[in-house]
Amino acid sequence: MPLTSMDELLTGAMRGGYAVCYFESWNLESLQAIIKAAEEARAPVIVGFNGGFLIHPSRAYPEDLAYYAGMGLAVRESAISAAFLLNETDSLSQIEQAMELGFNAVMVESPRLEMDEYRRLVKKVVALAHPKNVSVEAQVGHLPNGSDGLNGNGQITDPALARAFVKETGIDALGVSIGNVHVLTRGKASIDIGSLQKIQAEVQIPLVIHGGTGFPPEYAGVAISLGVAKFNFGTILKQVYLAAIREKVSAYEEPMSPHEFLGMGGKQDILVAGREAVKLKAKELIQTYGFAGKGNPVLSQTQATHPVGTQNQCSLA
Repeated sequence: MPLTSMDELLTGAMRGGYAVCYFESWNLESLQAIIKAAEEARAPVIVGFNGGFLIHPSRAYPEDLAYYAGMGLAVRESAISAAFLLNETDSLSQIEQAMELGFNAVMVESPRLEMDEYRRLVKKVVALAHPKNVSVEAQVGHLPNGSDGLNGNGQITDPALARAFVKETGIDALGVSIGNVHVLTRGKASIDIGSLQKIQAEVQIPLVIHGGTGFPPEYAGVAISLGVAKFNFGTILKQVYLAAIREKVSAYEEPMSPHEFLGMGGKQDILVAGREAVKLKAKELIQTYGFAGKGNPVLSQTQATHPVGTQNQCSLA
C-alpha cells in the first residue's frame, strides 16, 4: 500500500494510547525481516536506514543512498501501513536526496552542531520537507553512548528549550533525552520519568525515545501515557542478526560448497538465519509495545490504483 505519513502514524498512536516502533535496517535481509514481522503481526511500522551511518567517515567510501531508497518499493508493495525514514543525519544534501528518492520522513540529528546552527538546519529541512509531505523529527538534548558507559556525555532535554525549539522549527516529532542511551549492548538505562513529565507539560507534539534497546520495557506504558509515540530499535536487531549468522557460519569449512550457506535460501543459509532472527525479535517488540493488530487493512485494487486520501491514513506501530 502507499506509504503512510509518519506524522499521521504518531498522532494516531497518541490518540490510541500506544506507540509505534522504528526498526532500523542496514541491508536487504533486515528490511525483509521487519516488513514480514509487521505483516504477520498486522502492525503498522516505521522502517528505514541510518543516514549518519551511510556517510560515516569510518567507511571506506560513502554509500549510494539510491540503493537503499530502492528498497522502498518493497515497503510500498507490502500489506502494512508504513513510513520510510532516513534516520539521524545532519547532511542537508543527503536529506534532499532522500526526499527526491522517496523517503517520506527524515530525522535531523547532530551532536556536533551548536544549538543555534542546529536550529537553523532543522528549519531549512522543515521548509523543504513539508511541501513534499515529508515528516521531520529532530531532537533536543543528547543521549550518552553506551560504549562510553552510562555516565557518558548525555544531556537531559530542557523542557523550556524544547518548547521554544518546537514552536520555532515546526517539526512533527521530538526526540528526547531522559536517561535513555544509544548503543547500550547490555543492561538497562536509568530513566528519569520526572523529566519526561516536565517535557510533556511543555510540548504537545509526539515524543520519541531513541536507544530503545536499553529502554526498560516496564516503563513503556508510563512513557506512552506521557506523550511518547515512537521507540527506536537498532542495536538489539543487529545483535540477534550477528548471533544467528555466527551459529550458522561455524558449520562451514572448505572445501564444502558455499552455496547452501550463502544465497540458496535453505536451512543452512546465513542470510536466512539472520533474517529470521531479526523477524522474531521485531515481532517480540511489537507485542511488548502493544501495537500488534493496529495496522490498516490491505487496500483494495481500486484504492491501490487511486489512493485518494490514503497518504494520511492513521496507522501505528
